[in-house]
Amino acid sequence: MRVALDTSALMMPVELDVRLFDELARVAEDYDAVVPEAVVEELRELSAGGGGIEGTAASVGYDLAVERCERVDTTESYADDALVELATEERVDAVVTNDRPLRDRVLDASVPVIALRGTNKLDITRP
Repeated sequence: MRVALDTSALMMPVELDVRLFDELARVAEDYDAVVPEAVVEELRELSAGGGGIEGTAASVGYDLAVERCERVDTTESYADDALVELATEERVDAVVTNDRPLRDRVLDASVPVIALRGTNKLDITRP
């Protein structure tokens, strides 16, 4: 299963104490994680914006994106649009996000969404 991760997903380990890749292995078993360049750039900008929980989460998310995910190009420069592009072009089998508007757009494109359920567990929602 090829899964695309958004900014909120990559910030989950710090913000929500989620063991992101362990949880992905649990719900998606054999998966390949990809991240659009637009998400990498958004994380870089957020991490450069300062300290606090968000800055730390973005910095950790950036490191995870660069070290644990395949970076992919899209024609869209806005992160959410890039993820929807990957979904609508069937370049991914699911999108990992906690962003409700993005979740709805991906589900409308008939692509499953992996999101937080409960305090620190992920679950798949199918269209």
